[in-house]
Amino acid sequence: MSDSENAGRSCDAPSPTANPGNDAADEDGRTYDSIYPGTSIERLNNVRQRVAELNATEGILDGPWEEVRRKLLWAGGLKDMPDAEPGRGYTGHSFNDFNHVDLCTMSSAVLDNTNDGRVQGIAIGNRLGRGIRFASLPEVGDGGSWTTCQLGAHKDPPQDVAHIQFQSRIAFKLVWAPANDYTTFVLVDDDGDLLAKGTPQDDGTMPPLRERALNYRCVTNSKYSKEADKIPSVE
Repeated sequence: MSDSENAGRSCDAPSPTANPGNDAADEDGRTYDSIYPGTSIERLNNVRQRVAELNATEGILDGPWEEVRRKLLWAGGLKDMPDAEPGRGYTGHSFNDFNHVDLCTMSSAVLDNTNDGRVQGIAIGNRLGRGIRFASLPEVGDGGSWTTCQLGAHKDPPQDVAHIQFQSRIAFKLVWAPANDYTTFVLVDDDGDLLAKGTPQDDGTMPPLRERALNYRCVTNSKYSKEADKIPSVE
């Protein structure tokens, strides 16, 4: 089951390689994030590299929405599984609503973490591990990827599924910019810094305007909205 099925629908108002300055090493010499130890640093860095590759190709994020969405799934280390059952790797919801826009790269050790109630608007439990295992591309690195719910991301520090349930940073977040009727999105990193942007063509599958507007409203006046706010209006 995806975390959106139990989520509320209201919200309160670079370098491709992560270098948060919080890396530490365990007793075996393996690097981990001391603030968000559930982060798969290897996977996060590989995802950021894939995003950088997309960003380096002019117009690649300006094509038909469904094609763009598949590229975002690939960059995030996820399979395109629109026909799978929820809980068995279904990714048809990914980037397709206001909420499932946090590309979380979590380590193998936390894949089965559950919501103990601290993530507001999300069901107690919120068991995602099986679906993550089905949908994650193994070549991207240790652990798994998932587009987790962004509810709570506007808080400082973020109180969303990625940061609380999985104790993980996000590799990127998709935010629709309010200018021009929310037709341009930005991809930002865990600090809210710009990684890429695109203005996809509406091929009939793009999230409705109300979803795109609510997506932005969920992070208004937070670090995650600052790049979206810079997109200029076109007369």
